[in-house]
Amino acid sequence: MSVSVKFFASMRETIGQSELHLEIEAPQTVASVWQQATNDHPLPDNTVFAVNHSQATLNSTVADGDEVAFFPPVTGG
Repeated sequence: MSVSVKFFASMRETIGQSELHLEIEAPQTVASVWQQATNDHPLPDNTVFAVNHSQATLNSTVADGDEVAFFPPVTGG
């Protein structure tokens, strides 16, 4: 299956790219997509996840053609 993976803000600098496409076997979760897309890079605390523009969890299922996005935690005041 084919999955589009996007990294935003500081995660883009940490990973070294903003977007990539993975050809992976089903079934997958957001957690397994992270592991494969980053070669097991440690996942920063409080990372926010989205699948097809909807907030997700690490255990959310990913299907063929999905877009998985990773965002750093948002802070502010």
